[in-house]
Amino acid sequence: MRTRAAVCWEVGKPWEITELELADPDPEEVVVKLEYAGLCHSDDHNITGDFPAALPVVGGHEGAGEVVAVGVNVDRVQVGDPVLLVATPTCGKCRYCADGRSYICDSNQDVFTGRRADGSTAFSTLDGRGLGGYAQLGTFSEYTLVRQQRVVRYERDIPAAVAAITSCGVVTGYGSAVRVGGVRQGDTVVVVGTGGVGMSAVMGARAVGAAKIIAVDPVPFKREQALKLGATHAAPSIEEAQTLIAELTRNAMADVAVITVGVLRGDLILPVSRLVAKGGAVVITSVARHDDQTVALPISEFSLSAKRLLGCVFGQTRSLTDVDRILDLYRAGQLPLDDLITRTYSLDEINKGYEDMHAGLNIRGVIAF
Repeated sequence: MRTRAAVCWEVGKPWEITELELADPDPEEVVVKLEYAGLCHSDDHNITGDFPAALPVVGGHEGAGEVVAVGVNVDRVQVGDPVLLVATPTCGKCRYCADGRSYICDSNQDVFTGRRADGSTAFSTLDGRGLGGYAQLGTFSEYTLVRQQRVVRYERDIPAAVAAITSCGVVTGYGSAVRVGGVRQGDTVVVVGTGGVGMSAVMGARAVGAAKIIAVDPVPFKREQALKLGATHAAPSIEEAQTLIAELTRNAMADVAVITVGVLRGDLILPVSRLVAKGGAVVITSVARHDDQTVALPISEFSLSAKRLLGCVFGQTRSLTDVDRILDLYRAGQLPLDDLITRTYSLDEINKGYEDMHAGLNIRGVIAF
């Protein structure tokens, strides 16, 4: 099968639209015809070199579409099913899946190789050169080939564009606040960085009843949107947020801080840690540069205040159960996910979409196929 896809050939070069060959599905794989793909910042890390995958790679890890072919052993979905694609596989057999932590399934260990289970590639150039798919998905393509554990069926009353952004950005942001941060009714929450993931954290905090939600972002448009989507207050910088939170809480500070900036720097942890109260949590959801290994942290102040620094992958989402719950909240009007989608682009406009992201014009851009 032929497909047109956006490829990152090397760091520093823009996405290139290329015609590729898609392999036939093995017994455990499915072919998905993409309808929408989200322009997540994580894919842009391949272009900037902040956190690149094995190159060359077909980009995209956020998407939704329809199953058009299945391998002989596929039993999760069938041809014609609408599915969204998830960034973390769930085998259902390892110790982590068995104890309810499928978001750190052992199958994750080879996700960033971009290759199939047998080491081959799903994509190849017309002259036979193999290309991986980002996060083993490659949703910046008209068609993609993935293992059945990477797809989740959804009902057609959910718009495909909403399903696409839910597959990663929404579940990651929502889970950062609700599952990792453990936001409770009446809490004060601060979200640092309000792109698609950060805005989903704002929505999640609102949905579980946080009393005060402070959105921190230097871009006026994003602060305005955050106030429309659930934030009670907004600040353009961490310094101004610190003063604001102190006033709002009588110096107690926030219960939870979620970091969802585009590229995390190690020196950001210290000022964010001072936004949270004794016993509070700092949730790290952002991607840092691959060579940034240093974190500034006031060790005694942090430990004696019983603060917690928490890593977050995929919002600790258990894809086979939590995705449906989040979509039910959308149906109930508690998560206005349509409002996250700022602009729609064609595949050929992908570089324009990322230019707009960097310019602060989008909460989430999507590709429509």
